[in-house]
Amino acid sequence: MSSSFDKHQKRRLISSYFSVVLSIALVLFLLGLLGLLVLNAKKVSDHFKEQVVVTIYLKEAAKEVEIKQLEKSLAMSDYVKTTEYVSKEQAAESMKAENGEDFMEFLGYNPLQNSIDVHLKADFVTSEHLESIKDEALSKNFVDEVRYDNDLVTLMNNNVKKISFWVLVISGIFTVIAVLLINSSIRLSVYSKRFTIKTMQMVGATKHFIRKPFVWKSVRLGVIGAIVALIGMAVVLYYLNQTFPELNLLQSPILIAILFITVFILGIVITWISTFIATQRFLNLKTDQLYY
Repeated sequence: MSSSFDKHQKRRLISSYFSVVLSIALVLFLLGLLGLLVLNAKKVSDHFKEQVVVTIYLKEAAKEVEIKQLEKSLAMSDYVKTTEYVSKEQAAESMKAENGEDFMEFLGYNPLQNSIDVHLKADFVTSEHLESIKDEALSKNFVDEVRYDNDLVTLMNNNVKKISFWVLVISGIFTVIAVLLINSSIRLSVYSKRFTIKTMQMVGATKHFIRKPFVWKSVRLGVIGAIVALIGMAVVLYYLNQTFPELNLLQSPILIAILFITVFILGIVITWISTFIATQRFLNLKTDQLYY
């Protein structure tokens, strides 16, 4: 009978520890993913900004030397990331592949123009910079027109500001929730041993002596939960980097290492503080209050 009871208590204890580790791992994992989002928010927004194309259409009379000089001057500019010359034949082929039909068969000629596609660096993708670049290009007598989607640029910049603000707000809220959830799990774990705590106190054990094994046990559970969370974060980061290599998510290994270390330390610190507070609460309760 005693053996059966001991096995039952052992199973309950293992189940309790598993629940605490799972809660800590899940919360730290989500907190770590949010940290990855914060670290890479600018990188992601820069990636989308750099997809904006400024197309410089050239006049038919433009000389090859003039086009080459324009390409070279653009490539050497601080605000340009890449340039690509697109002949009207290439543009026609692209349109044919996109639409699935050859429009030149109906027209009998190619109405498209030679052009240069310019991708700007993210910091320069603003309405003011784009307008300045447009005016500079149009000052060349062989440039016919400059086109870009100004409405898209304005919308993108406004949304980036809003998203950045809300990511920071949500990060703060989620950090508080993470602490509360882990604290709740630890308190439940300590609550199940409240009578043991009071018994030890009644036979003369000091608060420090009683608290120490509970704190170290919770810290070990916090370490295990943090390791599980870090493994999950590493898997997600590897998958995202393989799926979206253009984002270069592993370009800043030091920042990623700092984030991983921070998550690991958080797992230890939160469990230590939560256990300290929880055990202190039960140590300060009177015996008859343990039943409520």
